[in-house]
Amino acid sequence: MELTGSTFFFPWEVSLMEWIQNHLSSTGLSIVSFCSSFGEELLLILLLGYLYWCWDKRIGKRIGLNVLMGLVWNPMIKNVFLRRRPYFDHEGIHILRKVEPDQDEMDIAAQGFSFPSGHSTNAVTTYGSLGMEFRKKWLTILAVLLPLLVGISRVSVGAHYPTDVLVGWLLGLVVILLVPFLRSRLQNTAAFYGVLLLTVIPGFFYCRSADFFTGAGMLIGFMAGTLLEEKKVHFEKTRSVPVSILRIVLGFVVYFVLNTVLKLPFPKAFLDSGTTAAMLVRTVRYAVILFVEFGVYPMTFPWLDRVMGKKA
Repeated sequence: MELTGSTFFFPWEVSLMEWIQNHLSSTGLSIVSFCSSFGEELLLILLLGYLYWCWDKRIGKRIGLNVLMGLVWNPMIKNVFLRRRPYFDHEGIHILRKVEPDQDEMDIAAQGFSFPSGHSTNAVTTYGSLGMEFRKKWLTILAVLLPLLVGISRVSVGAHYPTDVLVGWLLGLVVILLVPFLRSRLQNTAAFYGVLLLTVIPGFFYCRSADFFTGAGMLIGFMAGTLLEEKKVHFEKTRSVPVSILRIVLGFVVYFVLNTVLKLPFPKAFLDSGTTAAMLVRTVRYAVILFVEFGVYPMTFPWLDRVMGKKA
């Protein structure tokens, strides 16, 4: 059954978005598009990979968990309210940066729902977590500034109403306060992960947009991978620039190879169909990818260090 969604908005939101887009130059569009990238998954995964594989895996796990819980809880809320993106219902608003560039911009299942803004949540969970971890003044400034810029950009490109952004920021704040609080109460990692997964299970029964199933798979794979690393791998961090670059580059190679290979057994029409089976395959695919990235791939680090002639 095709997703249709619901429409609700304040008149001032539409007027503000139309005014912004009518006054947005090509240079302005380039700037807001650049700002949007700070809330997108690829950049966040790159940052998370560096923190986990190179800087300090304990910090990487804490920040990564915040980010991934945001990636799951956000679409769970979206699939309750089912708010259509602004450009679906207002001729004066255009989508200038699609959520899924290779998918039909009018495909709700692929482009996702609007409320709350995932980019805004991602920005708060990522940069807010960084500010809380490192307690540096310049990071605190970025923790405020970058989510602000990301939120403004999402309104400017027509992907979100302003209220989507406001609630997205609020959700991100809830995540970076609630998840560490639960961790402080549950010292056993497996029990802590289990409690978080219990909050995710309901989404499999009512969520129908791809972003939930992607996030759920990433969360499951991340949890399983970090548990494996904690029990069996015990890789060492590195501050060597060449070793760090190699770990990150090969990590992305592993990601793209696995993402391609795991799609091969299934027809593209099936993967894009939006059926329950296709969505569950999506979850399994991302779970396998992140399990390998965070649990199996680090097993190669001693060998990579020897290849580089550097001590990690």
